[in-house]
Amino acid sequence: MKAALTIAGSDPTGGAGLQADLKVFRSFGVHGLSIASALTAQNTEGVSLILPVDKVFFIKQIEVLLGDIMPDAVKTGMLYSRGAVDIIAERVKKYSLKNLVVDPVTVSSSGTNLVEDGTLDAIRERLFPLAVVITPNIYEASVLAGMNIENMADMEEAAKRLKEMGSENVIITGGHLERLALDLYYDGSDFHRIESVKSDGEYHGTGCAFSAAIAASLALGHTALESARRAKEFINSAIKRAYHLGKGMGLLNL
Repeated sequence: MKAALTIAGSDPTGGAGLQADLKVFRSFGVHGLSIASALTAQNTEGVSLILPVDKVFFIKQIEVLLGDIMPDAVKTGMLYSRGAVDIIAERVKKYSLKNLVVDPVTVSSSGTNLVEDGTLDAIRERLFPLAVVITPNIYEASVLAGMNIENMADMEEAAKRLKEMGSENVIITGGHLERLALDLYYDGSDFHRIESVKSDGEYHGTGCAFSAAIAASLALGHTALESARRAKEFINSAIKRAYHLGKGMGLLNL
């Protein structure tokens, strides 16, 4: 049995964060491991409060888990603080963790800021060079690359800039081309457009689930490009079967 680890925030709705990641891992037939970086008070309408996990306890979670089980892939989501980023980077090196997928989460689906000042810089400086894949959405990619992204040419330029930050592969998600939902994959040599028909409506946790699906696929031995394509198909299916339990965004059927 392969195993994948998510280091992310907790989401009480189960639609995003580590709860969603664990559902994704199970769907891929991969055992899910999880370490909480922060607790949130949120629902399908938005995030009300964030409580970062105590530094000592955060380190203890990692050390105790990795002292017993070594994952085949690791995915990071909401990290909130620069300190959490530093701790993860040190442990990735210490334990030679492989198949690191970094989802540089900055804001929630409802628009709430999910990181302290300086955290995104730390993710770029310390985690990107260790990552097999990074999965910023259009907004995150524009912030990280320091440019506006308005068309395909902009996406390609941003991907080039992000690749220079050290990750092996870059996937910018959330592009739009007429009625298509477009993700752009770049490995430093070639661009690959991963397209699907754009679905109507707003859905909670698509970025979390997408990066988790990539991590699960990597854990199973697929290449980064194959993993991106498998993740895209998985998310499309989850959106088509999505449902509404609350007053806000739809929940993916993971």
